[in-house]
Amino acid sequence: MNYIEDVATLARKDLRLELRARDTLPAMLLFVLSTFVVFHFALPQGSGEAAAQGLLWVALVFTALLGLARSWAPEREGGVFDGLVLAPCDRSAIWLGKAAAVLVFLVAIEVVALPAFALFFEPLDGAAVAGVALANLGICAVGTLLAAMAAASRTRELILPLLFLPLAIPLVVGGVGSAISPEPGRYLLFLALYDAVFAIICWASFEYVVTE
Repeated sequence: MNYIEDVATLARKDLRLELRARDTLPAMLLFVLSTFVVFHFALPQGSGEAAAQGLLWVALVFTALLGLARSWAPEREGGVFDGLVLAPCDRSAIWLGKAAAVLVFLVAIEVVALPAFALFFEPLDGAAVAGVALANLGICAVGTLLAAMAAASRTRELILPLLFLPLAIPLVVGGVGSAISPEPGRYLLFLALYDAVFAIICWASFEYVVTE
């Protein structure tokens, strides 16, 4: 029970900081909507469903990357990361709490972004929305760990994309496949498996990452 309380406390801390500062969510929302507007006019008419879905996932992945790049900024700028690591709680709870907060940010953005995508391009069916939901879990699990690894580096703005984007490719493949494939169940199962495997890896390895 204490573990769950620790995770909830850490997630609430990040959410409260964002509500006060309001520097991450507006930037993410502006980025994703700007991307849709630009590609709405840039893509030729009749580009097809696959092109539209590819655009959606480019926008979602890079919007998530923007949020992940800012996810550890309060701890880094405030110089409290070491204190957070030394807190009397399981260190994996720090990762899980941060990932939960990032997930809330991402879902909040998608509540606006997905209807905007439907307006500019085409509506999403249930399988496509399920693919987005499953991919969100993988993005937050993997991205939070990699953002913590990059936070200590002076070149974190460069390192984080280099680490994150290759690992996000399976999520893009699964997300696009769940939207355009006649058998979306295979891709949804693939996304669920990705989430389970990488969540376990990130949960088990976070303690060693922050120790180093």
